[in-house]
Amino acid sequence: MRSRAFIALAALGGAFVTGGWLLQRGLERGDSTYSRAQLFDDVIAHVSHYFVDSISEQTLYTKATTGLLRELHDPHSVYLTPKRLAQLDESTSGTYGGLGIQVDVRDDWITVIAPLPGTPAERAGIRPGDRIIAVNGRSTERWSFDDALKALRGKVGTTVDLTVERPGVASHIPFTVKRSEIHVYSVRHAMMLDDSVGYVDLTIFSESSADELRAAIADLRKRGARTVLLDLRDNPGGLLEQGVEIADLFLNPGQTIVSMRGRTPESTHTFTDAAPQKWPDLSLVMLVNGHSASASEIVAGALQDHDRAVIVGSTTYGKGSAQRVFSLDGNGAVKLTTARWYTPSGRSIQKPIPVDEEDAELGSEPDTTASVRSRKAYPTDEGRTVYGGGGITPDVVVAAADSSSGTFAFWLTVGSEIPRFRDLLTDYAASLKASRRITSPDFTVTPAMREEFWRLLRRKGVTVDRNAFETDTLAVNQIMGAEIARDLFGSEAEFRRSLRDDRVVAAALELASGTTSERDLLSKAARMHGPSPADSSGGQ
Repeated sequence: MRSRAFIALAALGGAFVTGGWLLQRGLERGDSTYSRAQLFDDVIAHVSHYFVDSISEQTLYTKATTGLLRELHDPHSVYLTPKRLAQLDESTSGTYGGLGIQVDVRDDWITVIAPLPGTPAERAGIRPGDRIIAVNGRSTERWSFDDALKALRGKVGTTVDLTVERPGVASHIPFTVKRSEIHVYSVRHAMMLDDSVGYVDLTIFSESSADELRAAIADLRKRGARTVLLDLRDNPGGLLEQGVEIADLFLNPGQTIVSMRGRTPESTHTFTDAAPQKWPDLSLVMLVNGHSASASEIVAGALQDHDRAVIVGSTTYGKGSAQRVFSLDGNGAVKLTTARWYTPSGRSIQKPIPVDEEDAELGSEPDTTASVRSRKAYPTDEGRTVYGGGGITPDVVVAAADSSSGTFAFWLTVGSEIPRFRDLLTDYAASLKASRRITSPDFTVTPAMREEFWRLLRRKGVTVDRNAFETDTLAVNQIMGAEIARDLFGSEAEFRRSLRDDRVVAAALELASGTTSERDLLSKAARMHGPSPADSSGGQ
C-alpha cells in the first residue's frame, strides 16, 4: 500500500514540474481549458477520490508541497511544519535536546559538518565528514536537512541509533548516542599561547557570538595579546547577522562585508561595516578548514579581501547560499534559498554542485599548488591575489592537523571498533587516575602505557591491527594523551595538548613570530604562499 501511495505522490510531484511546462505551452497555443490552479486542484481531487489507498486531502496538500520543494534539488529549501519551525528557532537560541551535531545534505545523504565540542556526538567519536546513512534503522537517503533535525533531536535522556559510513572505512560504524541538553556556546577556548599571541575559537554563529568574541578578545588584549589566532575550523556557520557583526569588529566604516544577490530586490543587498574597528592595532590570523561553512566563510572572505587577516589552513566548505523563512499563517513556514553570497572582491562562496560521486564529498579537491592556481584569481584591496571557485582558499595552505599527524589514518584501521576502543581508553584513563601515576598534564605516553592499553584491548576482545598500533606510535600517543589529559586534568588541559600537536596552529605561530603588524603578517604570508607538493588537504 505504501509503495502505491508513494508512486501516486511522486507522480503528483512530477506534475508540478512537467505539468506546469505543458500547461504553459498550451496557453501559448491558446488551447488550454484549465488555469494552473485548476489543473492542480483536479489532480488532487482525482488522487483523493480514486487512488486505491485513502489519503486525506490535508495530507495530500502537505506531501505535494514537500514534493514541489524537493524537486528544486536544493536541500536548504524545505517546508517546515509548526514543530519543525520551533526546532529551527531552537538551533539559534542556544538550548535544545539533542546530540550536538551539525549536519548538511551532500549527494542526497546526511553528512556531518562538525560535532559541537563537549557534546554527546563528540564524546561518541562522530567526526566531520561522517555520512549518517541510517537513524534508528531508517535510511537517510534523500532526507532534507529538516528531516535530519527532526530525527536527531528529542527528549533529553533518550537514545538514538546511528549507522555511519566513514571515508576509508570498509564497514559501517554503529553508534548509540544518548541525547542531552545542548547549550550552544560560541567561544569554547580563549587563551594565551605565548607572551604576545592569543588564541580564541568560534564554534558557531549563534545569538551571542559577537558578544562572546568581543569579551574574549578584550580579555586576551589585557593579557598582552598583540596577535590573535581566530580559529573557525569546523565552524558550520549560523546567523548571518552575527557574521556581519563579527566582521564589523575588524573592518573600517563603509567597507563591504558581503553581498547577497537574488532574483528580487529584497533578496539583493550589500552589508557594509558601520562602526570603527575595535582593535585597529591587533594582528589577526584566521584558521579555516573544509568544514568551515556559511557565516565562517563570510567573515573569512571579507577580512581576506580587505587585507585585514591572513587565512591559514585548507579551503572552506563552500556553503554560499542565503535562506529566508516565510510564515504560512499558522501552518508552519517555507524555508527557501533566495540568494547567493559574494565576498567584497566578487567571489562566489558557493561551491559548484559536483558532477559525479567522486567530487561529492566535503573538500573533495585537495589544496595543491596546481589546484589552487587553477582557480579564478581576484585582487584584494591592496592588490594581493586571492582565489575563487567556491569556498575561501587560504593565503597559506597547511594540511589538516589530524591527517598529517596520522590520527585520521589510524582511526581508519580501527574502523567499526571505534566506539568500543574509545570506551576502553576511558577505562584505562580512569585506572591511571586511580593509581596517581600521572601528575602533570604535560606527561609523555610511554611504550609501557601503550602496551598496557593494548593488553586491555585484547582482553576485552577489541580487534585492532597490531602492526598499525605499533607503527603509528605518534597517532596512538596523541589519541591516548588527549583522553588521559581530559580525564585527569580536564578539557582545558586536553585542548592545550591538542594545540601543541596541531600543524595549522604551528604554521600560524611561525607566521606571527617576529611580526608587529598586519602588514608584516601579510608580507610574511606572501613568502610562505601556497602549498608544497607534499601538503595536500581537503580539510578531511
